[in-house]
Amino acid sequence: MESALPSPARPPVQRAARPFRIVVLGGYGLFGARIVRALAGDGGLELVIAGRDAAKARGLGEELARSGARAAIAITALDIDAADVGDRLAALAPALVVHTAGPFQRRDYAVARLALALGAHYIDLADGRDFVAGFGVLDAEARAAARWAVSGASSVPGLSGAVVAALAGRFGRLDALETAISPGNRTPRGLATTRAILGYVGRPYARLAQGRWRRVHGWQSLRRLHAPGVGTRWLARCEVPDLALLPARHPTLRDCDFRAGLELRRMHFGLWLASWAVRAGILRDLARHAPSLLSLSERWLAAGSDAGIMQLDLRGVDPAGAPLHLRWRLVAANGDGPQVPATAAVVLARKLARGELHGGGARACLDLFTLDEFVDALDGYAIGTTLEQPTSSQPR
Repeated sequence: MESALPSPARPPVQRAARPFRIVVLGGYGLFGARIVRALAGDGGLELVIAGRDAAKARGLGEELARSGARAAIAITALDIDAADVGDRLAALAPALVVHTAGPFQRRDYAVARLALALGAHYIDLADGRDFVAGFGVLDAEARAAARWAVSGASSVPGLSGAVVAALAGRFGRLDALETAISPGNRTPRGLATTRAILGYVGRPYARLAQGRWRRVHGWQSLRRLHAPGVGTRWLARCEVPDLALLPARHPTLRDCDFRAGLELRRMHFGLWLASWAVRAGILRDLARHAPSLLSLSERWLAAGSDAGIMQLDLRGVDPAGAPLHLRWRLVAANGDGPQVPATAAVVLARKLARGELHGGGARACLDLFTLDEFVDALDGYAIGTTLEQPTSSQPR
């Protein structure tokens, strides 16, 4: 650890001789910085902001020190792809490693295995379908270490899974689930997220439809979403962990779908056109163009709004056998949308620091916190949620 920054002494979150040390990989990035800022208000923690760029880590650490962080703050330069990452991480002696340095579609489980070998818990924000769905392969290692390893602590499947778990009991049979996410154009976007999205644009994947697994393609099958306070957003299909995990978790499902959208139509439909070029074999690797496409999108940051939306529609029958449709919606204003994918890791880190998660094991981020716990952690942000029972005449 290269340096530590002073913080005022405050009451700890747990009774322990030493602070609960959390190493946040990519801790100054789009989501990592939000996790660090949220946890910096908790006494009894030591947060290590880690990443390749020590100057960026120090800048965030100094900002938190000036703001009166209750947690102890330290920074270190650490490259997870370097040959000495094991030694450097071991020297930090973490109680928890939070991995935000995606995209995870092209990563293996080496960092998670390293954390477990060091006797640390592990959390990541992965949104890669195969990465998260296959994470249970580490379960024996995690149980042997009596530690938790959790993948997908993000909007999906972390929050989406909590929403379905909270509402599934109202159904006699849950038949269909449709999820949509559309961020406001003025909210920040990161290179790792851009690469992750471009990695499945135009590419085939399987999704559950009418009780059968059918092939669809990324960023196709356009649909519009209307929401009060947000307006109309265009959506297109995306491959996310939910498509594999939630049908297994809720076996009565016959349909499970996910779409996302970009607020500016020039960007959304431009990506839709690119999906056809990928599907036709004209473009082979759209993800390698992520830096230039991200730079192009940032030229239009002044356009659009800072309002983002996440919506889940659940359909089935109630316990009496009557049709039931529930719609859960989250709307984020003032550019606070990126706090949503950062919050599952915050909730889990606090529960681990307080000793509230007993046992151990490796799993996708399901059934480890409630929807109420997640929403409570968003207190203070311009984020609200609603639940309604639409009629058949209401727009999607």
